[in-house]
Amino acid sequence: MSRVGIAGKLGHYFMESKLTPIIIIAALLLGIFAVMNTPREEEPQIEVPMMDIFVMLPGASAKEVETKVTTPLERKIWEITGIEYVYSTSMPGMGMLTARFYVGEDQERSLVKLYNKLMNNMDMMPPAAMMPLVKHRTIDDVPILALTFWSHEMDHYGLRRVVAEVRDEVKKLNAVSVADIIGGQPREIRVVLDPARLEAYHLSPLHIMGMLQKANYELPAGDFQRGNREFRVEAGDFLAGKEDVADLVVGIANGMPVYLKNVADITDGPGETDNYVFMGLGPQAEEKGITDPTQSELEYPAVTLSIAKRKGADAFQVANEILAKVEALKGNLLPAEVSVTVTRNYGATANEKSNELITHLLGAIAAVLLVVALSMGGRSALIIFISVPVTFALTLLVYYLQGFTLNRVTLFALIFVTGIVIDDSIIIAENIYRHFSMKVLPKMEAAVTAVNEVGNPTILATLTVIASVLPMAFVGGLMGPYMR
Repeated sequence: MSRVGIAGKLGHYFMESKLTPIIIIAALLLGIFAVMNTPREEEPQIEVPMMDIFVMLPGASAKEVETKVTTPLERKIWEITGIEYVYSTSMPGMGMLTARFYVGEDQERSLVKLYNKLMNNMDMMPPAAMMPLVKHRTIDDVPILALTFWSHEMDHYGLRRVVAEVRDEVKKLNAVSVADIIGGQPREIRVVLDPARLEAYHLSPLHIMGMLQKANYELPAGDFQRGNREFRVEAGDFLAGKEDVADLVVGIANGMPVYLKNVADITDGPGETDNYVFMGLGPQAEEKGITDPTQSELEYPAVTLSIAKRKGADAFQVANEILAKVEALKGNLLPAEVSVTVTRNYGATANEKSNELITHLLGAIAAVLLVVALSMGGRSALIIFISVPVTFALTLLVYYLQGFTLNRVTLFALIFVTGIVIDDSIIIAENIYRHFSMKVLPKMEAAVTAVNEVGNPTILATLTVIASVLPMAFVGGLMGPYMR
């Protein structure tokens, strides 16, 4: 055998080694494990820490808010390392600032930096200014699932109460982050004061408001020990319903307690709402037996439950868990007259698009295998059939270990390099096939010689392609993570 280089030595080692089949099987199993456990999304998660800061300054004009609150805070926020942009809006009584950090900055550290800067400079705020409110915005705040509950028998108020019970059950799932109710009429205990009765008892609305606020508290009042046990004492209790509010003592008259029901009318029922949700039947009208529908028959009261997942959770798995949970609640918390329609399922669309890209990838590999089998025979096609999945399996394992997700960008990257991977395999297999056809050397020696001839140039060509694409990993801004 002539002198062999690195490629020839590697080829000879793996051809002779008994570990080669085990390595192939292990790589394929790791790839399957990675595909099953890697979260799926439509788009990759790009970390762009962004926070909204709200500062109230009651009674101040927009100009005063800008001069005394917004502008000084802007200067201080710009001192934070990692800040890319600061936006601000001043309005009567309130100022709002948005601090945006550079792409890739750590979310938690950025939030801590902002809090430290605000707390260290509270002494420069006007005396009447309230404590800043900081709202953290992330991509995980976007709901992955929206369920619309509707009924032709229940009104907006009843639907919202049912959905509130469902929300409490859904939020018990570990991967659920936020569950918000949209639409419907919330429950409200309304207190309508009677001026004549207030005057008769020498009470004022401000006094009533103060008594309500003080009564709706539960505070620790100490503890004591007895019988080798420690007992905690709590004072007060939260107002639980209409009766608690009505029986609240708000004053004393002629040595007798004055209850809130003595000076006000109290109702427990639907409150005011600023949005409504309706479910339109449209083509489903005939299925419901409505032959000549009016607009009211086509639109039923509805309430939407929007749910967001925790960071790093698989959108597809979380959506399926929620749907299974809601299905289990039917007939229990969820009455039969309430219908549920999935109006948004980000997990299903993400899984569908991931599966579609994987199908296209497998289709491309199958087409190449067919061409190779017809031109060079089944053995050469078998080599490619083994080498390409092993390469992709190890790549998917790297995805999993690096914390990437299966999304349209990472899967497109696999499709993009399919040609390179298959081309390398074809070059090696074709040269081995040529040496076998010549029948000059024994098969093992012929295979090693073939790999030695084209192996090094093939590796060099692959490194050249990598070198040409690698600079894209250093693109800045929002496109940087996509390129990487």
